[in-house]
Amino acid sequence: MSIPPPPSVAGRPVVLLRPAPQRTDRIFTPGALRLLHDRFTVVDLADDPSDEAFDAALPDAFAIIGQPDLPAGRLARAPRLRALLNVEGNFYPNVDYETCFRRGVHVLGCGPAYAQAVAEYALALALDLARGISREDRAFRAGRERYVSDGNADAVLLRGSDIGLVGFGNLGRALHPLLAPFRPTLRVYDPWLPPGALREYGVLPASLEETLARSRFVFVLATVTDDSRRLLGARELGLLPDGARLILVSRAPVVDFPALLSRVGDGRLLAAIDVWPEEPVAAEDPVRGLEGLVLSAHRAGGVPEAFHAVGDMVVDDLTLVASGLPPARMQAAARELVGRYRNRPVT
Repeated sequence: MSIPPPPSVAGRPVVLLRPAPQRTDRIFTPGALRLLHDRFTVVDLADDPSDEAFDAALPDAFAIIGQPDLPAGRLARAPRLRALLNVEGNFYPNVDYETCFRRGVHVLGCGPAYAQAVAEYALALALDLARGISREDRAFRAGRERYVSDGNADAVLLRGSDIGLVGFGNLGRALHPLLAPFRPTLRVYDPWLPPGALREYGVLPASLEETLARSRFVFVLATVTDDSRRLLGARELGLLPDGARLILVSRAPVVDFPALLSRVGDGRLLAAIDVWPEEPVAAEDPVRGLEGLVLSAHRAGGVPEAFHAVGDMVVDDLTLVASGLPPARMQAAARELVGRYRNRPVT
């Protein structure tokens, strides 16, 4: 189809800025925001995020920064659209992606901006589970500290351990080099990657059953699809060796939470959890008092440096697309996969 050239004001393509639930000042440093305004005509919809204001600006839009609902009918009112840049971190089923692909619209996500932060946090949680750091801190504050070997009866080393990764996308690939100094045996289960691709990273491709049954530490890094919902149920969690450590930092629906908490409560498993089926977790939820858990309030990726990386990526990729070049920094939605995601918005 013939696509009209992007409209411009003073030679600058029009970009709609509607980043909610993100805030403009969270994801753009002053310098990045200045560059965005220098290079593009920015229609900032923060003061009026209504559908009416958004729809009125659509016909001139070269790009949209945000994650608004974009069914086929609304996309039809944006004939000049070249790029949709999701700055929340998930590809939602609120966009007619097939129409975007058919029209040559770049559909980009900011997931890579958070990967390093999540990977470092996941490693920290694993070390905590290995050595009981937060548990013994609580004991010390309560006057129940145990000195030297008395507080290390269940301590293990990460070095030389069998480690399993469930998922090897942005998070898995960021975590991989952080684990290398510990010289683990690293097994990976990811049905979206062929064994040869995994071997190129120096990891062992494995089935889910083998990954769980042979790992002392398991990092759950998978996204949510219809196939991966409750991927780790009672049967799968039962494959873990007694005393194994599970670190959940991707999406809560990948795990059967009652089954997970039951295994932790029985003392067969230690777990660190950063994502929850319902957030915030209820004040009376028994997980708050369950021994064997390291509790975290969805903190792994949300650090200022990661948020600012989102804005930098947006400016860089918009500049490339406006110059007739492909985007280079954000994650391009895969036509075959984007419709499978079932992640929920993070508020």
